Amino acid sequence: MERIAATYHIETPYAPEQVGLIMAGEQSTGTFVSVPGETDALKQSHGARLEKIVPIDDSQGPSLPSPKIEGERFQRAKIVLSWPVENMGHNLMALISTLQGNLYELRQLTGIKLMDIHLPAGFTKAFSGPTFGAIGSRRRMGVAHGPMIGTIIKPSVGLSPTQTAEQVRQLIDAGIDFIKDDELTVNPPHAPLVDRVEAVMAVINQHADRVGRKIMYAFHISDELDAMKRHYECLIHAGASCAMLSVNSLGPCATKAICDLGELPIHGHRNGWGMLNRHPWLGIAFPAYQVLWRLAGVDQLHVNGLSNKFWEEDASVVASMRACASSVIRPMSLDTTAQPPSAASNLREDAILPVVSSGQWGGQAYETFAQTQTTDLLYLAGGGIMAHPKGVAAGVHAIRQWWHAACEGLNIPEAIMRYPELELSYRTFGASS
Repeated sequence: MERIAATYHIETPYAPEQVGLIMAGEQSTGTFVSVPGETDALKQSHGARLEKIVPIDDSQGPSLPSPKIEGERFQRAKIVLSWPVENMGHNLMALISTLQGNLYELRQLTGIKLMDIHLPAGFTKAFSGPTFGAIGSRRRMGVAHGPMIGTIIKPSVGLSPTQTAEQVRQLIDAGIDFIKDDELTVNPPHAPLVDRVEAVMAVINQHADRVGRKIMYAFHISDELDAMKRHYECLIHAGASCAMLSVNSLGPCATKAICDLGELPIHGHRNGWGMLNRHPWLGIAFPAYQVLWRLAGVDQLHVNGLSNKFWEEDASVVASMRACASSVIRPMSLDTTAQPPSAASNLREDAILPVVSSGQWGGQAYETFAQTQTTDLLYLAGGGIMAHPKGVAAGVHAIRQWWHAACEGLNIPEAIMRYPELELSYRTFGASS
């Protein structure tokens, strides 16, 4: 019988083995007391298993407030639990309930984080997954090689459909590959989505008629399900090439319903991510998180960026990019030290496109390439393009030049020496980064 497994980091004042068994029981056949019907045969067929425990270290105090807990030694460990697929069937929502459920409520835990999910091939085959993924997204953008360069409409809110379309015109003339709505703009009274689509796609389609290449624009359609389906059809009718969803706001059910329509690449924005991940001993880590959205069918997913404007460390961003490039089929592994494979230039068919964003201006290209050795990414710069002193076109050119230098192995001083025009970009953005 195929099994699904998950790796957790836990913290507890009790024996980790004892707590691991409590977790297994809580998320399968057991509860806080023995009940009639929980036979040995039933537990053998449907019970979760504690597969492995690896000690990490000790903490001097609890990471999470737990008034019911007393203790002086709080042990931390990696544990692996597994479940038969029979318990949840091929049901994404049931999978999430099984892997998370009430575990975060257990009083025996002062820390718990879901670190990774291990799926057998038979389970993943039941899901259509990303229709386009990284390969299809690149093809749709018409970018044969190198990073895909994109930006975000700025200011984030307040522009009319006409003003938005004019900004799009400037960006297209500057040679951009990808543009998206800011996540704060969906269907506001001052810029209704239908009017915005009409104005923006008129510009994009005119350009495509002239040059034969359609710029990808991700229109933000997050809403109630019926409204999203109407907006999706509006995009199809207008000839749009991408839809954006705020996946944490929508949840997996609504996200999957739109992804399953299958006609447009889905740009997954993870706004709200810090609420799920920022605490080191609470929430979910990106390798586990991205598995769920890939099962839902998202094609592109935000991973933050190196030297970003937020809290996340560079090593975490690099690990996120590698997770996007790894296979979503990851059979149960008891090696809890295993890392996702390094990103490679030859993409897997099921890879999704990592979206590098947040405070990016071009100077981070060197470290991004040096640490990942890939250009299979969508590199978004909002202010890093829009705020260039010489205008939008100069901003786009500078981003491309920085990436060209990065792929040559040049660091920032070397890049400026070889390409003197980058000095203005560095003076504008580098001093405050």
